[in-house]
This record gives sequence, structure tokens and C-alpha cells, in this order.
Amino acid sequence: MVRLPWGGSDEDGDDDDDDLEPENPPEGVVRLEPVVACEFDHVTLFVYDDHVHVERPDGSKFEDKSIPLDEVTGVEFAEGIVVGYLQVCQVRFENDGTAMFKTPVDANTCHFRRGSRECAKRARDAILERAGRGDGG
Repeated sequence: MVRLPWGGSDEDGDDDDDDLEPENPPEGVVRLEPVVACEFDHVTLFVYDDHVHVERPDGSKFEDKSIPLDEVTGVEFAEGIVVGYLQVCQVRFENDGTAMFKTPVDANTCHFRRGSRECAKRARDAILERAGRGDGG
């Protein structure tokens, strides 16, 4: 959970998280914390209840991007031998394709190394679940 600087202690005088947002918020409540957050080499991917956010460092070829989940049509995922990728397919967005020895490079694609595969899988599953798709695209 994010601690806001003006938050201070809770009502019972301690700083524990017992009264913060529940793991499964009531229907209609949008969680402020990401469901999944993956830090890859040159990109951080956040999955929220209503959107996916791709955050890139300054100087990147692509800007930070938020993708509403109601615009997600699927997720392309490849583990790769050394480097894998997770590509969010979006309405009205033309994703880069793959070729022999080439992974896609576009604003909706995150590349990850072997050590980040499990987080990438969790992100893929969370995106598909929240976008109402379970077939991988």
C-alpha cells in the first residue's frame, strides 16, 4: 500500500495496515493500488482494476501509456529463451508483429528476462481476467 505523507497513525494509534483497502474491494470500488506490478529492464507494468499502465524511463522511444481495460482485445505472451515479451492488444492500435529472431517493439509491448517470467505471467492473467477474456487473445 502507498502511505500518503499526511496519513500519520490510524485511529488506534498504530501505523499498521489493518484498516487499509481490502484485497477484494466491494463491487463498484476501484482499487488505487495495482493488482500486479512488474519491474522489467526498461519498463514497469502496472495492472489496475480498470486499466493497464506502462511506465518507461526518460529517453525511451515510447512515452508512458495507460490502456483502459475495455479497449483490451487480448494479450500476446512469449516466454522466450533469454528475453520474452508481453504485448497488450488494443482496439484502434496496430501492434508490431514478430518475425524470425525478432520480437515486437511498440508502445504496448514489454520485454522481460527469464527472472521476470512469473511476474509477467501474473500480469498477463490479471489483464485477461479484468478485460473479461481468458483465452490469451
